[in-house]
Amino acid sequence: MDHSYSNTKPHQKGKHLKLNDRTTIQELHSEGYSNRAIARELNCSPSTVGYELKRGTVSVYRYKAVEGQSTYELHRSECGRKSLFLRRHKFIDYVSHCFHNHGWSLDACVGYALAKGIFQKDQVVSTKTLYNYVDLGLMDIKNGDLPEKVKRNTKTRRARVNKRILGRSIDERSPRIESRKDFGHWERDLVLGHKTKDDDVLLTLCERKTRQFFMIKIEDKTSASVMKAFDKFREYYGSKWNQIFKSITTDNGSGFADLSDLEQVSKTLVYYAHPYTSCDKGSVERHNGLIRRYIPKGDQYSVEDIAKIEVWCNSLPRKILNYKTPEEYFDTELDRIYRRR
Repeated sequence: MDHSYSNTKPHQKGKHLKLNDRTTIQELHSEGYSNRAIARELNCSPSTVGYELKRGTVSVYRYKAVEGQSTYELHRSECGRKSLFLRRHKFIDYVSHCFHNHGWSLDACVGYALAKGIFQKDQVVSTKTLYNYVDLGLMDIKNGDLPEKVKRNTKTRRARVNKRILGRSIDERSPRIESRKDFGHWERDLVLGHKTKDDDVLLTLCERKTRQFFMIKIEDKTSASVMKAFDKFREYYGSKWNQIFKSITTDNGSGFADLSDLEQVSKTLVYYAHPYTSCDKGSVERHNGLIRRYIPKGDQYSVEDIAKIEVWCNSLPRKILNYKTPEEYFDTELDRIYRRR
């Protein structure tokens, strides 16, 4: 065809129509050309012409190129996948609430919401996506609010030889204990302030399987004070002590020099970690780090403060526990023990 209104630049098949293409459609359609004839002129599919005529028809028989272009641009602006941040705003608000009010990690928010059925899988975003939102500044959570993210690093594990032999070495510990499959195996540590004589001291205990955490305020870091605290534990659990405290892994501090005496009065086995190897009792060290979020080194604290932190630690959903809490798992294990005859 040789028309004055023909395209100087032929339409490329498979590409979106432009305004000059629509102008050609308008003029040819007004002259009575069929969809196929217009398609041959534009080098496009007849169905493309048909869709365009529907898009730009403002009355029953009248097509306008400008109207078709406007409709196309409107549809184009609305196409494409919308951001999950906008579509999952209820879940984002839930994460923000749990993070700021309960002190949960982003992963705990995701896992707990799914495990408890608070949100369905198609209503949440992944943990990685949440961290991306934090990096992009889309949430009211900053990287500085994520203590583990800014401080974690990897260290090579080195086993050192104990110069001071206080008791059974961790090298003698059963692989079964290492696997965390059995209940009743604990890790123990002391949390100090400025390490002054009058400073408060916390005895901390963490059960390896359930991650149940205990914090006990003691008078000082001497072995006598430590043993006094354990005597109270033994009195509290009574005949069930041997089933609840099967083993204790500790460090080589002077405060635990007499801890191996527990083996003389009970069936509890006491293992001493390698020197300068905190990863030998990583669970309790991890929880000590949680304490420091609320009680910085050197700060004073009350019994009420200790109780609140302990409750928070034991009610924190854990990924490794399928987003259940240590308290739930610990209570389940105690129920099994106390139901036995």
